[in-house]
Amino acid sequence: MRIRVIPTLLLHKGGLIKSIQFKNYKYVGDPINAVKIFNEKEVDEIAVIDIDATRDNRPPNFDQIFEIASEAFMPMAYGGGITNIEEVKKILHSGYEKVIFNKVLHTNLNLINQAANLVGSQSVVASIDVKKNIFGGYAVYTDNGTKNTKKKPEHFAKELENAGVGEIIINYIDNDGTYKGYDTTLIKLITSLVNVPVIALGGAGSVEDFVHAKQAGASAVAAGSMFVFQRPHQAVLISYPTQNELKEKLFK
Repeated sequence: MRIRVIPTLLLHKGGLIKSIQFKNYKYVGDPINAVKIFNEKEVDEIAVIDIDATRDNRPPNFDQIFEIASEAFMPMAYGGGITNIEEVKKILHSGYEKVIFNKVLHTNLNLINQAANLVGSQSVVASIDVKKNIFGGYAVYTDNGTKNTKKKPEHFAKELENAGVGEIIINYIDNDGTYKGYDTTLIKLITSLVNVPVIALGGAGSVEDFVHAKQAGASAVAAGSMFVFQRPHQAVLISYPTQNELKEKLFK
């Protein structure tokens, strides 16, 4: 089965950054340049997330996200600062196929239902940020990983499916930027309960990690650091596995 492999681009103060466990931001470069390089790599899809918009209580930076979309040859998804249906329409009309919701999932679930009814569930993506608590259990976090909602991710995922989301990103904060691989236990927990596609995010360091996520039930895999840094020195280098490598290892 062929699954999607999705670079995730984080926007911070207009530039492209990467984090480790949602902290320790490192500047990567200009998002437009990154998209142009990914165009040449035959990327399946790209997710663009503005990590400042909600925190700064401002709407999406439409000028920038329009500019990014105008350079992209692949399907695009955008998340960050979306609080109303007019913003959803504006993003989709600008060339994005999907909108990604995070904080608003907790504050206005009605918007998800509204969006799904208007544009179809296939364009509505929920992003759930998850950390382990001090007792080793999973909990859903908001506000860039700083606020524990005390919600269990599997129950929340089911609630979001019922509200009309067509896809769920499970972003495991503890492994973000670490190259330790995805938390396959968490992926299995979610995929066993929901019937919508689940995208694994947080911790990818190799194509083998994609394979493990697929075996755990993920319908797509997303990554950040793996696609923008060259190890061991973490030099910035936009990269993506070759189609042959993906066919040999992942698309069996």
